[in-house]
Amino acid sequence: MTFTVEVHDSIADVGRTAWDACALPTGDPFVSYDFLHACEASGSAVPRQGWAGRHLSLRDDTGTVLGVMPLWLKGHSQGEYVFDHAWADAYERAGGRYFPKLLGAVPFTPATGPRFLTHPDFDPQVCRDGLIQGALALAEQTGVSSLHVNFPVQPEWQAMGQAGMLPRQDMQFIWRNRGYSTFDDFLSALSSNRRKTIRRERRDAQAGLDIRVLTGADLTEAHWDAFFAFYMDTGDRKWGRPYLTRSFFSMVGQTMADRIALVMAFRDGTPIAGALNFIGRDALYGRQWGALEEVPFLHFELCYYQAIDFAIAHGLSRVEAGAQGEHKIARGYLPSPVYSAHWIADPALRRPVAQYLDRERPSVEAEISALTRELSPYREA
Repeated sequence: MTFTVEVHDSIADVGRTAWDACALPTGDPFVSYDFLHACEASGSAVPRQGWAGRHLSLRDDTGTVLGVMPLWLKGHSQGEYVFDHAWADAYERAGGRYFPKLLGAVPFTPATGPRFLTHPDFDPQVCRDGLIQGALALAEQTGVSSLHVNFPVQPEWQAMGQAGMLPRQDMQFIWRNRGYSTFDDFLSALSSNRRKTIRRERRDAQAGLDIRVLTGADLTEAHWDAFFAFYMDTGDRKWGRPYLTRSFFSMVGQTMADRIALVMAFRDGTPIAGALNFIGRDALYGRQWGALEEVPFLHFELCYYQAIDFAIAHGLSRVEAGAQGEHKIARGYLPSPVYSAHWIADPALRRPVAQYLDRERPSVEAEISALTRELSPYREA
């Protein structure tokens, strides 16, 4: 059997049926057709915003899609959460041209998940290797400076390293369900001081508020209007320019309602804050949050404690609450490794980046061990 790799300017060019035949078996909401199509169709990840689709499909000699890869031609490094700004600055100061580059990732989503999606009737290793080679070939053919694949699962990361890409490691803070039946079961695993602190934080955050978890048919356009106001307020203050358009939230609300858990806080019937989560097969993924009123500990309540409550109630094994945030450790979210892989065309840039990453990886591993050992709130740690 012979295989070909085709390049597509949009997810719609591949089509929902072919894409989801490869994506849905993963159980990852972010690589689904609905999520990626919403990024594009809403105007959030489009060429004028620096995100031009170059998605790959691997096909057999009959044209049947055997695998797909979300891939973008990027005009900047924003919305990625794996930071290569120093590489770009150094290369351009030396006279090189770093942009455009190719990025294999989910836009604006620092969540680990599969990046090489395989039809369940096809060999996943053959598909993965074919898509890796297809992405590398596209990088060479188009003359871009580099190819980056962010937040892959570990076997993919290892395979990309074997294919000659430079492996990078970072960390995120993840809560893991140790078979808890209730939130109090989780609290019982913590030190006495942490139990008392979390109970106090929850009590203070909830005082005078009605906190609801909305999913499925409970989600309305009024909820999205309110949440978008929260998102814009936080984005304007934190990032300068929020990435997602208002229509993005309507689109995922229409197509992914059963895979969304929107936690909202109301005061006297008026929404004042919210946290958006996506539901995977075995994980809850925290994404955006925002508030129009300052309430002590409300961020912790909506983003961390409500997420733990939801995961326990639905038998999910973990909560991934997004990038950064050492303060999450005290709330039961422990440091865990996350990965990326990088191909750089110019040896003059590739060599120093490779040397830097060789030093960075053991440093990250040591930091994960030290943070877990020194700051873990769990009694047995």
